[in-house]
Amino acid sequence: MNAPVNTEGKILSVCFSTKRGTKKKDAASGYLAEDFGLVGDAHAEAHSHRQLSLLDISSVDKMRAQGLDLTFGDFAENITTEGLSLYTLPLGTHLVTSRGVELEITQIGKECHHHCQIYRQVGMCVMPLEGVFARILKAGEVHAGDTIKVVVPESAAA
Repeated sequence: MNAPVNTEGKILSVCFSTKRGTKKKDAASGYLAEDFGLVGDAHAEAHSHRQLSLLDISSVDKMRAQGLDLTFGDFAENITTEGLSLYTLPLGTHLVTSRGVELEITQIGKECHHHCQIYRQVGMCVMPLEGVFARILKAGEVHAGDTIKVVVPESAAA
């Protein structure tokens, strides 16, 4: 029998960078524009399937266990969550925040063309396997401390 999957978590950070290829900085809040991404982030892009990146703190903790001193945004994630095993959720899963922002998971993991500083230090990185990408279905503000939960889309519930 499979263990039950936690369907609710918490947003720990909201991070952005104004230039691609740099670590993101925690701003604690931001605005997610529909079909665009985190306003002000260099990776936000209309009509892309990778408008937002998410990583659970359990993935960050795996790297901390390797002796790294890490902070939010070091993996270039926009949102760090707690309590959701994001990379185990199927593509198409919808996530909704306590402020009503809705996301759809569109990609799990990514190919690393150039190994990041973390990979060069310890020979591994969690983002290529456990980082999750999403597109914004319903816009709104997100804040550290907001809840985020898995929902069944209305079309699938019918």
